[in-house]
Amino acid sequence: MYQRYQDGWVEVISGCMFAGKTEELIRRIKVLEIAHKKVLVFKPQIDNRYSDTKVVSHAGSSVESFVIAKPCEIFDYLSDDTEVVAIDEVQFFDDSICDVANELADRRLRVMCAGLDMDFRGEPFGPMPKLITQAEFVTKLTAVCHKCGAPATRTQRIIDGRPASFNDPTILVGASESYEARCRHCHEVLNRPHSY
Repeated sequence: MYQRYQDGWVEVISGCMFAGKTEELIRRIKVLEIAHKKVLVFKPQIDNRYSDTKVVSHAGSSVESFVIAKPCEIFDYLSDDTEVVAIDEVQFFDDSICDVANELADRRLRVMCAGLDMDFRGEPFGPMPKLITQAEFVTKLTAVCHKCGAPATRTQRIIDGRPASFNDPTILVGASESYEARCRHCHEVLNRPHSY
């Protein structure tokens, strides 16, 4: 006699900008919708680059979403038939997103999160490190370095044609006008303090 495994887990799609994180999240959502799964999609209020209400990839794919300011608002949208919760741009939320994701998984929901794992400085971004360590499944995507064509794992911020300074604010919502994908060797941050 076989026992069916229990539903409920967290999966994270991470990487730098232009790696296809949102595209992959949307692909998974659409596959689940074809299978008639009840999926709720969320995005942070701060992300209005391409749409006020949709999760939109740089390539133009999109899905309708609920816009929230705080992770705890997700619970307001749940219904008895909800099976999957998808959350884009997770790095913009505070650490409470980790507690929310874990609570949802404990309630037997599949939780799919996508976000930048590093900020423009090349440092861990917001709640992503904690979420990655708590998740059952992690997919790390790479882009192509804008300068040399190598696998890119870092997000290069460009301000007025120059690399951003280490002292610039962490959050600047933007797309190709402000960011490039870079490999570790081409990634630049002005005024970075030395740790050696």
